[in-house]
Amino acid sequence: MARLFLVAMMFFVAACKSDPVTLTFSGETMGTTYTIVAIDKTADLSSDALQTSITAALTKVNSQMSNWDPNSEISRFNAAPSTDPIAISPELANVVAAANAIHQKSEGLFDVTLGPLIEIWGFGARTPDSPVPTHEAIAAAMQQVGQAKILSLSQDPLTLRKSLPQTSVYLAAIAKGYGVDQVAAVLAEAGITDYMVEIGGDLVTAGLNPNGEAWRIGIERPDAASQTIEEIVDVSGLGMATSGDYRNYFEQDGIRYSHIIDGVTGRPITHGTASVTVLAENAMMADGWATALLALGQDRGLKIAETEGLAVLFIARRADSGETGFATTTSSQFSKLQAKQ
Repeated sequence: MARLFLVAMMFFVAACKSDPVTLTFSGETMGTTYTIVAIDKTADLSSDALQTSITAALTKVNSQMSNWDPNSEISRFNAAPSTDPIAISPELANVVAAANAIHQKSEGLFDVTLGPLIEIWGFGARTPDSPVPTHEAIAAAMQQVGQAKILSLSQDPLTLRKSLPQTSVYLAAIAKGYGVDQVAAVLAEAGITDYMVEIGGDLVTAGLNPNGEAWRIGIERPDAASQTIEEIVDVSGLGMATSGDYRNYFEQDGIRYSHIIDGVTGRPITHGTASVTVLAENAMMADGWATALLALGQDRGLKIAETEGLAVLFIARRADSGETGFATTTSSQFSKLQAKQ
C-alpha cells in the first residue's frame, strides 16, 4: 500500500507540474531600449513583480552612472569643483575599477575622461554641426584628459578624486554592460536559470533559449544601409558587446569622422576596423573591451586580445575591385568558443 501511495503521489505531482513559461519584458533605459527573455520553469513567478524588480535595478544604475541625469552620482562628481576625494558607492567603484583595468591593458585607448574631446568633436550633448575643431582646440582639450593621470580611485575608503576640477567622467562605454549584468542578477535571484538580457545591443545569456537550445545571436555587418547579419555566434553563458563606427559619425568636406576618439591623438580613429565584438564572462567587461579594441584597431587590438585571452571578432573594411567589402578576423579564444557549437 505504501508503494502504491508513493506511485500515486508521483503521478499527482507530475500532473500538477506546469510547463515552463517564457516571460518577455521590454522598455526604454539609458537612452536606448532593452529586451529580456526569461524562462520560468516553475510557472509560478509573478511577471509584474519581476518587472518591478527589473525597473528598480535599471533605475538604480541610471541614478549612479548616467551622464544625462544631472542628479546622478557620476554627474554630481563631474560637477563638483573640488579636487578632494569624494565618497562613492560600491557600485560606481566597481565600474571605475573595471574601467581602470581596461584602460591600463589597452595602452590607454579606453579612457572615461575623454569628455572634452567628445564635446569639441560634436559627439556629446550637442550635434556635430559645428566646424571640425582646430589644432589649438584639440591641444587644449587634451590637457584635460588622461584617465591614469587625472583620476584616482581609492578602495579604503571608497573615494574617487580628480586632479582637475573640470574633469568629467563618461561611463557610456561600460555602464550599459554593467546595467545588463544587474538585470541578470535580478533574474538569477528570482531563481531563473535560462535568460537573455539585452540593452542597446549589449547582452548576457544563461542556460538555454525557449526552444531548449543554446542562445545564438547575430552580429550585424558594419554597414548601416544593409542591415545584414555578418555572423551568428553562440553566446550561452557569456556577455557580449559590439562596438562599431558605422552609425555614429559625421562627414565634413568629404572626410568621415567616427565617434570613437583616440585619446592619444585627440582625434577620431582612422584605421579600417569597422566593428569589434567581444564575448566575456559578463556584459560589463565585454562592453568596455569592445570599445577599447575598436579604438585600437584590428592590428594592435588582436595582439592585446591574444595576450588577455579575449574572445574577439574584428570586422574590417577592405577594397575589392574598387568596391567596399568587409573581412573578419577572430582571436584564438573566439575561434575555440565557436568551434564548440
